[in-house]
Amino acid sequence: MSALPMRPKDLALALLVIVVWGVNFAVIKVGVVGVPPMLLGALRFMLAAFPAVLFFKAPRVPLRWYLAYGLTISLGQFAFLFSAIHVGMPSGLASLVLQSQSFFTLLLASWWLREQWQAHQMAGLLLALAGLVLIGVAHGTLASGASLPLLGFGLTLLAALSWACGNIVTRLVSQYGPMNQLAFVVWASLVPPLPFLGLSLWLEGPEAIVQSLTHLTAGTLAAVAYLAGMATLLGYGLWTYLMSRYPTHRVAPFTLLVPLVGLSTGWLVFGEALGPLHWAGGALLMLGLLMNVFGQPLLQALLKRWACKT
Repeated sequence: MSALPMRPKDLALALLVIVVWGVNFAVIKVGVVGVPPMLLGALRFMLAAFPAVLFFKAPRVPLRWYLAYGLTISLGQFAFLFSAIHVGMPSGLASLVLQSQSFFTLLLASWWLREQWQAHQMAGLLLALAGLVLIGVAHGTLASGASLPLLGFGLTLLAALSWACGNIVTRLVSQYGPMNQLAFVVWASLVPPLPFLGLSLWLEGPEAIVQSLTHLTAGTLAAVAYLAGMATLLGYGLWTYLMSRYPTHRVAPFTLLVPLVGLSTGWLVFGEALGPLHWAGGALLMLGLLMNVFGQPLLQALLKRWACKT
């Protein structure tokens, strides 16, 4: 596992994932208007799997890891997240709260993978956490009057925990050597459709399913296409590649930038105005990310300069 800073190409790929996932929350809000959340999840992963599965050979990974990935980072995360937005969780606020997955991931990696934290990483996470708290406190002051429904908040935290569990699965999958990460995501997308359909029949009922499928709008179809192609295949294909190439603590903090894109998209699409506290929180968040990713070489350079002077 690489101990060096990220290559510029991989850094650019990480930032691309952040933009795709940041816009994703507004797309989800559009999607759950026309389709109930569990059915939306089924449609998302059916389209992600077919016809792509016909063009990719399944990597040589035991079946249990396909199931673990599909049930955590796909089914668990999006069953909770779609439901949260469906019950009224603002899209921008959901993009913020979901980033608690970074902290869940670091805790799980420390416990399960025995990964060690360093001083600059802890400092970066504390700065980022302060930024997230500041944005969260300021969000209630939006001109749109967006609030934090307790149920939606709890569901989003469960989505974050599911994502963190999926990150650990991704790291464990990397032990099987180099592979086509996009192919792994495509084949793992075969796992969630049936559970999603079962949940939809149980929670939403056959009448709601028929009603939704017979009244699909262009907006709903576009939302499903974005969720399947951009957020799932492109986003998670690149994310799996980065998580398999670098230590968890090097990659997971990048998702702390997702709220900046999510809140900005909410402002552009739904009229959620950003205030000074949002920008201040975003500055702290980015400073924390920079500290986490680049803190070690910067600290080493400063110590080397100090040693030379003394």
